[in-house]
Amino acid sequence: MGLRVAVVGGGPSGSSAAETLAKAGIETYLFERKLDNAKPCGGAIPLCMVDEFDLPLEIIDRQVRKMKMISPSNIEVNIGQTLNKDEYIGMCRREVLDGFMRDRAARLGAKLINGTVNKLEIPSREGDPYILHYADLSDGNPEGVMKSLAVDVVIGADGANSRIAKAIDAGDYNYAIAFQERIRLPEKMMAYYEDLAEMYVGDDVSPDFYAWVFPKYDHVAVGTGTMQVNKAKIKQLQAGIRKRAAHRLEGGEIIKIEAHPIPEHPRPRRVVGRVALVGDAAGTVTKSSGEGIYFAAKSARMCAETIVETSNQGQRIPTEADLKLYLKRWDRKYGMTYKVLDLLQRVFYRSDATREAFVEMCADIDVQKLTFDSYLYKTVVPANPITQLKITAKTLGSLMRGHALAP
Repeated sequence: MGLRVAVVGGGPSGSSAAETLAKAGIETYLFERKLDNAKPCGGAIPLCMVDEFDLPLEIIDRQVRKMKMISPSNIEVNIGQTLNKDEYIGMCRREVLDGFMRDRAARLGAKLINGTVNKLEIPSREGDPYILHYADLSDGNPEGVMKSLAVDVVIGADGANSRIAKAIDAGDYNYAIAFQERIRLPEKMMAYYEDLAEMYVGDDVSPDFYAWVFPKYDHVAVGTGTMQVNKAKIKQLQAGIRKRAAHRLEGGEIIKIEAHPIPEHPRPRRVVGRVALVGDAAGTVTKSSGEGIYFAAKSARMCAETIVETSNQGQRIPTEADLKLYLKRWDRKYGMTYKVLDLLQRVFYRSDATREAFVEMCADIDVQKLTFDSYLYKTVVPANPITQLKITAKTLGSLMRGHALAP
């Protein structure tokens, strides 16, 4: 009997894992409770994701080639002049992106189950299966029909509030809250955001992160992120970004309000037994940029590739040590990226003085090139040593001018 794998969660991470497993001929079950889920999220994806994950251009609403960084004192810096004409940041609606990736996994052979996994039963003996107890929602009944499924391996791709993580006692992590309003603008106002996204920094819009105005299909997403998980505070910050961007949002109407937790660092345990966590469930969101879609999909694909390889294409059941190989590879490939972005967040998002310094630094072409390259292609690009020295000197210069190096 061949290997059976359950993937819980049908967002970009779950769908990527299921697709990789199904392509290898492994019996794969993909669970998703809401097939039309519109997750509140900036929806920005880097160029390398379009390529690596074979995404068709029609699911990308906008190709953003210009970025405005706006400092606490409203100094605007235009970023993007280093981009080639075929380089851009893709803006997607999550319901469109997720639906496409999930349907593709199903077409390739993953069994898509519209259901909510309520409980994961952990086997008491080593070779025994895991039992998933779930409510099958496919007949449209909101209560669902209770069913169970036995599998050999479980991938938890069920987001920040992961039930799979709780079931394996993966430990907690701090999380931030992303809050956003989708605002439909009059046509003449929307024209400004044709291929432009804005990032605002300042204590008034986020004490530890940034706020954004991102263009979508026929509206803009206006939101903020913060680790201060407090409803009154989030309301105040959202009012802050609405006020800062007010002149750009005139005549707009709110069509949707959404909020979602975002993990701030990896969970203490990401593989336990034959259960592996990927994406938000594992905590793969980056600091500074708060970006998660590419890293979620990539972590899941690497996890699934490790399962295919160590199970000999589904011929044997992989062990905990086999699954942990995925974490080793992940940390080796991206550990440094996370460290650098964590440091940037701690240095630059500390106060309005440091934020002014950060925006000033973004005006520099070398800094822009490094930033965009590392965002679009997901490498902390090792610029040549001379450029690296120049950037370090400029960083220190900006920080000193902003009196930002004081403890």
